Amino acid sequence: MDRRSFLGKIGEIGAAGVALSALPLAQACAPAKKEDKALTKARIGLIGPGSRGQLHLGNLQQIANAEVVALCDIYQPNLEKGLSMFPGARAYTDYRELLADKDVDGVIIATPLHLHYPMAMDAMAAGKHVLCEKAMAYTMDECLEMYNSALSCGKVFIIGQQRLFDPKYRKALESVRNGEYGPVVNVRNYWFRNADWRRPIPSPEYEKLINWRLYREFSRGLMTELACHQLQNGIFATGELPYKVMGSGDIIYWKDGREVFDNVCVIYTFPNGVNMTFESVISNKHFGMGEQILCKDGTVDLPNGRYYPEEPPKKTAIRQLLGEIEKGVFSNPAFAGTSWAPETAEDTSGISIMPEASGDGSLEMMQAFCDACISGVQPEGVLREAYYGSILSILGDEALLQRKILEFPEKYRVD
Repeated sequence: MDRRSFLGKIGEIGAAGVALSALPLAQACAPAKKEDKALTKARIGLIGPGSRGQLHLGNLQQIANAEVVALCDIYQPNLEKGLSMFPGARAYTDYRELLADKDVDGVIIATPLHLHYPMAMDAMAAGKHVLCEKAMAYTMDECLEMYNSALSCGKVFIIGQQRLFDPKYRKALESVRNGEYGPVVNVRNYWFRNADWRRPIPSPEYEKLINWRLYREFSRGLMTELACHQLQNGIFATGELPYKVMGSGDIIYWKDGREVFDNVCVIYTFPNGVNMTFESVISNKHFGMGEQILCKDGTVDLPNGRYYPEEPPKKTAIRQLLGEIEKGVFSNPAFAGTSWAPETAEDTSGISIMPEASGDGSLEMMQAFCDACISGVQPEGVLREAYYGSILSILGDEALLQRKILEFPEKYRVD
């Protein structure tokens, strides 16, 4: 099954829950009817052709019904890189001029977090379809205002949560929500790196322009830059919202003048008692990135698209014996008469959930946005999911800053 067929198929799934009321993406991927709209290509303007923006431009080069007609950046090197990918695009240094361009149908906003809100609100007011990078905005109030404006503006609005468009994630979600692996008992997310998160600058005056992620006035650090990718997993798994969050964060290694934490550990608790964790350290990369939904009957490894049953297929007797000898089971203290033995993880390769799926959903997301720019149809369900992912990341950061257990504010629940 190819990507387009998969997205059409997954659109037929029904799901209930306070946060995940609908899953269909088929409408977003359907070509516009000729009698409804004459456009055959989505004419795209991109604001912020930096590292993430250039990734989007690379994906747009692969999409037949995409045409990049305008680029905007106040940093000339980034603007030149974008123009090298799309030499025919018009260049702007003021995003408002790009928004006034009548040839632009849809706008991609790939700028620092603190600019998402003003740029997205201006883009909607200008009558443009919008794809805004995650997290949605810097504050929860801004997120809510953006969400409500998106519902009323009559244009397509997507937040760049590419996992919402990743076939293997959505297939795993279908199986979890159908109860195929038993009830959800825990959701585990982590993201470990070993780097200072800095980018080279040509001179000191560019420090905050380029390394904006390190400063509180522009960024909320690991929570809005990394956690926002993963916190939707608990909503995926349970169909509910957590009602409280607690955690701890600090700067323990990169004491270089940054203002955001270089390590965080956060726990979100759902109404039924299930916990979802997010942990990130950027001074050790051994465990890398992981996202797992733990169910009573097995574990879903989301990024790798694999399922690990609690009771894996039985090995032959000789293979089991050799494996136990290899692991040193017979020297285990349990065989010497003690009442306790250490738990060990199952050594199994798991079961592939969707062998044909590849990538992380970024290409599918961009294709869906281009299709939606032509059809004018909002992908169902994805705005709400992305909104809550952003709200949870900001609420988690507030819990870290205040060093308190915070409850989910009713003000930010949306229908």
